[in-house]
Amino acid sequence: MSSDADAIAMFRDSAADYLAAQDPRRRARTLEAAGGGVDRAEWSALADLGWFSVRVPESAGGLGLGLDAMAAIVVEAGRHGLPEPLVDAGVWPLALLARLPASPLRDNLLADLVSGARLAGVAAQTRAGEIDLGPGEAQVSASRDGLRLTGHKRFVRPMAGADGWIVSAADAAGQPVLLWVAAEATGLTCTDAAAVDGQPLGQLRCQAAPATLLASGRGVLQALAAATDEARLMQAAELAGIARRAFELTLDYLLTRKQFGRAIGSFQALQHRMVDALIQVELAEAGLRQALVDAGDGTDAVALARAASRSKARCAQAASEVTRLAVQLHGAIGTTDEHDIGLYFKRALALAPRLGTPGAHRLRYARLRPTDAADDTPAWTQPDFPRTADWAAMPEPAFRGMLRAFLSRHYPPERRHLPYRQTWAQSREWYLTLSRQGWLAPGWPAAHGGMGLPPDKLIAYLETFEQHGVARPPDQGLVMVGPILMRFGTDAQRARWLPPILAGEHVWTQGYSEPDAGSDLAALRTEAVLDGEHFVVNGQKTWTTWGADGTHMFMLVRTDKTVKKQAGISFLLVDLKTPGITVRPIRNIAAEQEFCEVFFDNVRVPRENLVGELNQGWTIAKALLGFERLFTGSPKHALYSLGQLERLAQQRGLFDDSSDDQGDGPCADPAFRDRWARLLLDTEDLRAAYTGFADLAKRGEAIPPTISLLKIWSTETFERIGLELADAAAEHGAMRDHVNDEGLDLHLVAPLFNALGAKIFAGSNEIQRNIVARQVLGLPDA
Repeated sequence: MSSDADAIAMFRDSAADYLAAQDPRRRARTLEAAGGGVDRAEWSALADLGWFSVRVPESAGGLGLGLDAMAAIVVEAGRHGLPEPLVDAGVWPLALLARLPASPLRDNLLADLVSGARLAGVAAQTRAGEIDLGPGEAQVSASRDGLRLTGHKRFVRPMAGADGWIVSAADAAGQPVLLWVAAEATGLTCTDAAAVDGQPLGQLRCQAAPATLLASGRGVLQALAAATDEARLMQAAELAGIARRAFELTLDYLLTRKQFGRAIGSFQALQHRMVDALIQVELAEAGLRQALVDAGDGTDAVALARAASRSKARCAQAASEVTRLAVQLHGAIGTTDEHDIGLYFKRALALAPRLGTPGAHRLRYARLRPTDAADDTPAWTQPDFPRTADWAAMPEPAFRGMLRAFLSRHYPPERRHLPYRQTWAQSREWYLTLSRQGWLAPGWPAAHGGMGLPPDKLIAYLETFEQHGVARPPDQGLVMVGPILMRFGTDAQRARWLPPILAGEHVWTQGYSEPDAGSDLAALRTEAVLDGEHFVVNGQKTWTTWGADGTHMFMLVRTDKTVKKQAGISFLLVDLKTPGITVRPIRNIAAEQEFCEVFFDNVRVPRENLVGELNQGWTIAKALLGFERLFTGSPKHALYSLGQLERLAQQRGLFDDSSDDQGDGPCADPAFRDRWARLLLDTEDLRAAYTGFADLAKRGEAIPPTISLLKIWSTETFERIGLELADAAAEHGAMRDHVNDEGLDLHLVAPLFNALGAKIFAGSNEIQRNIVARQVLGLPDA
């Protein structure tokens, strides 16, 4: 189940208000000084707020709400530094009991935990680093006096003040069981030691300790696994809250702390580090949101496990990196107990390895993700394909199946997985095939001839095309000119220019950069002087992608040199067949003619080709850069390269434990697996972040400056995958052309070369960090 937006907002806001009034960080210091434990009065107050009943079914006296409502509370607990073990005692045991068969003991425990009358935890871990919890070495046996438990459990929380624990064990027949062991049981020895956050982690040693059966049989392990994954998902929520608050505290400090006569937030080195920290926070939150969607109501064990591992890995990484950076940027005060940042750092450090380290969860997520063999995408059985449909209502597996069938039937097999950008001559027939089908512009509204796909289907479209290896055609008309005309153009301009884009009659190129106006785009000097009903254009544009193929150019020109440089720029559409235009190709480092220089010598452009108002082109330019950064920030490039990396690993046996490890052939590489899993998660969280921005674009809303974060992460993830691809191929990774040797059939260096350019196009990533620092974080100029 999921909760409605009002319920989520109510719990989030009420939790934030309550915690802000309670000063939990002061209480955390008090509890740490006292050796840890739980303030039972505070625990009862949390119960009175209804927190412990959120995930308990209504039939058992709870609210029966979704994981998203509980996560909203736990995020706030993380933000405010709640010291009480909310996940360990307020989520995990309740999630476990709710999954067990009803019985008097189970029902009484559940009611007491919901009300706060009892405090309990789960004791199921035997060794450090365990992911799959079970009986371990604990054994239960029957005696005249009832059941007796012997065994040892580690890393138990809560300890001091707990009324008992739900303990995993095996019976005499080896079947798994869950037992209730009261804190006062004879034969039970409890020892604890303070974790780094000041709260105790304990060990339970049972020697014929009396215990009461809660559940037995095969369902026990399934219930334990699902409840543990629910707890991990809530750990991720707490870590996301920690990361966000540590970031906020650090940003405030950079704005107020002064050194060398100015705020330290004006130092570019610190600004760029803060932008990278913000990327981690945003990825954690986007990944958590997607994980909550993917987990659904928590009844699909595999989906819940994937969501838990994905979110725990990302949020733990974000909290660890951001809190460590926070200590560094706070300077000496950050290393003292006087500042709250230390509490967040220690809490992140304690939570990161609990119930599985980030690295272990990355590998688990990679192991659990769907494979081609397990793909349940239905085959498309219809003879034809619909031009239009209610795409939002079509189930995603059916939508993907339709796309795959179309690509298998119509896309030329010899053009799959081409390494570099294709010319118009190479792409034209496929472009027109999509045009005839009505599938050329997936993100355009249907009213303008597009598919009007919602964000989830747009992601599915991009992924399916990338997985099939469809080459990108010259598409700047689709991804740039079209959206700009829909937002800023007149009805007449839309009627004139949009249909030829869809028909493949116009191939558009971009005229932005100039020899002295790259990242500093507003310094452009190409001039357009109004002469009657024409502009006369003189100047030069460079780095024009597909310039040799283009029939038209959208360009920025200077139309007023007497005002501030951003204020005197206009946006023109130019037919490249107009007299006075010269195009010169530029060869890139991959020996491809990807770019051109374009020279304008007294070129006459009709005034009706002006988009927007005269001298208001900078507004359009920023919007267009937003669309370009959205395109550059798409996960499609990373997805394609990750697919190449996976193919390489399979061909070289890097995933295969049974492969040769004697030095004379490919062999399994555990270090590679870890790097692969990290890149996989980086790409998945890129997808989650992209979805939100794609939704804005589809609704016609302005793309915010935070799009720069997406562009940075996308292109740098693309580059990391490209580097790994070249490295994992060993000597083959140094070959310029397609490699077809030793079982390999790949072009290995193309992704890296393409990524190098992607980090520069649409404004270099360094400039993007400057934009975020100024326009999003509000950090001052140097």
